[in-house]
Amino acid sequence: MSALSDKNVLIGITGGIAAYKICYLTRLLIKKGAYVRIIITPDAKKFVSPLTLSTLSKNTVNSSFVDSEDNWINHVEYAKWADIFIIAPLTATTLSKMSIGLSDHLLLATYLSSTCPVFVAPAMDLDMYQHPTTVDNLNKIKNQGVDIIPAESGDLASGLEGEGRMAEPENIFQYIVNHFNQQKTLAGHKVLITAGPTQESIDAVRFIGNHSTGKMGYALAKKALELGADVTLISGPTHLQLHHKNLNLIHIKTAEEMNQEALKQFTNSNICIAAAAVADYQPVNKKDYKLKKKEHSLNIELKPTPDILKNLGEIKENQLLIGFALETDEEINNARQKLNKKNLDFIILNSLNDKKAGFSYNTNKISIINKTNETHYTLKEKKEVATDIFQYMITHYDIT
Repeated sequence: MSALSDKNVLIGITGGIAAYKICYLTRLLIKKGAYVRIIITPDAKKFVSPLTLSTLSKNTVNSSFVDSEDNWINHVEYAKWADIFIIAPLTATTLSKMSIGLSDHLLLATYLSSTCPVFVAPAMDLDMYQHPTTVDNLNKIKNQGVDIIPAESGDLASGLEGEGRMAEPENIFQYIVNHFNQQKTLAGHKVLITAGPTQESIDAVRFIGNHSTGKMGYALAKKALELGADVTLISGPTHLQLHHKNLNLIHIKTAEEMNQEALKQFTNSNICIAAAAVADYQPVNKKDYKLKKKEHSLNIELKPTPDILKNLGEIKENQLLIGFALETDEEINNARQKLNKKNLDFIILNSLNDKKAGFSYNTNKISIINKTNETHYTLKEKKEVATDIFQYMITHYDIT
């Protein structure tokens, strides 16, 4: 499978003659399985047709904050969608605006909202490219975390020959491929992840469950796959989907089913993240028929479900075992107790007291707690939270 399979590549095109070359870059990306969306500046439309780009990318190409039907174009949505943002060609004008944080069109607003890696491919005349102001501006955005794809030497639109020509589409493409290949820090690792809720049946139609959607667990699985791991995902009922050649997706319903699968898969894994929101109790007696509603109250006797994380902790050998703790009070203390009781390497705490964190939301706010310290994070998209968790793991533990 290509390093670009299922990657979201956002391309920003500015007003230079090299804009036509992005058609070739788009085709290369699409052929390798990437999803491509394109933002084009108004000046760039003089050099390349939005219709052509739209046809090649299979997505609408936008250039302003409002489309032809007066619908607002959400630059933040573009930024959050992207796994990588490529601005090519990058003109001296757009470069200067980026260096000072100016936002006077859709492309720049999206750039300022981006949290994904950003690459730029400058394209300008020889003297412009070598001018001290241009050099200074390139250094400014580089120091801000932008990756520069150096301009190449060759024939320029002015008739001069020298450095300033935008890197060829094939070379830009290779930069993108190399970026994703360098992310394979978990290559050779087997990662086990549990996700979503469990459902404990009361009768033929009702169950005990919770509000978990599985978004956090699926984000972790996707990130582990991006990092090159072989992933087994044990998932409770959820509408989410994930497909990858290195993914073993196991669907379950009950805590007992998840417990059995987790114990079976754990011995063949070297990293396990228990992100599922497992129901703590199940009915003692499940009815095979639908209980009829009556005037008097209904009493249901409950018993504990299997403690999956504790069971894994008891058989743990050399595996890295990580759990989640969703708390409403005494958060740190309760998380530490769970960390020690269940033989975890570290635990990820989130609180229902934090707005837009936890169940149902696309965002989460976490703290990572190990036996000696705590690391606190701000509210982020769950895919970014997944990145933080693996980055913490890779930084603090011997993963080779």
